[in-house]
Amino acid sequence: MSSLNLDDFTDLIERPDGGVRRDAEARRERQIVPPGSLGRLDDLGEWLAAAQGAVPVRPVERPRVVLFAGDHGIAELGVSARPAGSAGELVRSVLEGGSPAAVLARRLGVPVRIVDMALDCDPGSLPDEVVKHRVRRGSGRIDIEDALTLEEATAAFEAGVAVANDEADSGTDLVVLGDVSVGGTTSASVLIAALCGTDASVVTGRGGLAIDDLAWMRKCAAIRDALRRARPVLGDQLQLLATVGGADLAAMTGFLLQSAVRKLPVILDGVVAAACALVGQRVAFRAPDWWLAGQNSGEPGQAKALDRMALEPLLDHGVTVGEGAGALLALPLVQAAAALAAELPLRPEELAEEEEESAEAEESGETVEAAETVEAVGAGEAVGAGEAAAADEAAAAAAAAAAAAAADEAAAADEVKKPE
Repeated sequence: MSSLNLDDFTDLIERPDGGVRRDAEARRERQIVPPGSLGRLDDLGEWLAAAQGAVPVRPVERPRVVLFAGDHGIAELGVSARPAGSAGELVRSVLEGGSPAAVLARRLGVPVRIVDMALDCDPGSLPDEVVKHRVRRGSGRIDIEDALTLEEATAAFEAGVAVANDEADSGTDLVVLGDVSVGGTTSASVLIAALCGTDASVVTGRGGLAIDDLAWMRKCAAIRDALRRARPVLGDQLQLLATVGGADLAAMTGFLLQSAVRKLPVILDGVVAAACALVGQRVAFRAPDWWLAGQNSGEPGQAKALDRMALEPLLDHGVTVGEGAGALLALPLVQAAAALAAELPLRPEELAEEEEESAEAEESGETVEAAETVEAVGAGEAVGAGEAAAADEAAAAAAAAAAAAAADEAAAADEVKKPE
């Protein structure tokens, strides 16, 4: 989009193909394992078929982990167990392969992409492909100031759209979406409380690295203060992200919406991804049909957001580490659902019926081909007979011409022999 107008997403985003989903359900009913006996896997396979627009569903062969990174100024209040401005260390741990998400991604053979939107570190300390979309160094302290200017929020949102286009264009067929942040769960909780119309205490959790009771009370107070600043701008989602979100959250929201436009399925990780998805739902109500909730992290804000979007987590292991690790654990489940939907054989009677239909179609095709062949042969014989008749006529004409010429020569010779 040349100019950013969030209303455009309402028209651009379509639901996954309902007709294809019905075809996938019909095929599932014909398979050798009774319908419903695979539980949630049946629903996952049908959802994926509708998202792909294909029956049988294609295997998920090119998944990718995409992590948006940023530091949040609200961490200065001691709302996180990690020091303020330390998200860059977490990013380096992922890049070096030592974080839980990096270990899982390596084990599953899934590439990881990190997008720095507002890390509070020297950009020269990270690879160029990580920092090229950075909007600013750290986001503002949302209890007393805006996280971003509106221009910065727009730039971050558009960066998320660009990353989604990159992934769709490169052939990625499913994204595991997560965040690498310090203070991010506080901003996410403010967004959820504002959009769900609830109190700060209802959405305040302990964070990825669990905080103690005193830190929880500080976090709850910070969310309450930021919530007062959020309510006046609830009608403008981009301004809401600028006021109490952050560059990483704005980028994730843009990524989610554009992924839905490009028909690219996404597995959401924790509370930060859920908050951005909730903002995305406010922008385009059909967008959540393209997303799965990978896991229940135990954050009350995440549960509130997922309930509002009617998304049920695939796993409930209490993984709070962030970085997409919990959603990565759900990826094999989605891949298994695709394999079962595509590869389970049909029941013998259904297979016989399918083979009979295939044979009838083949026989019908052969009959048509035979008729066409007979017609072509008949046409060829007619053409050959016509050519033979034409050849006979030409030969007769040539013989008559030769006889006439011989008679003329004999007459001429007789004239020469007569005496004068």
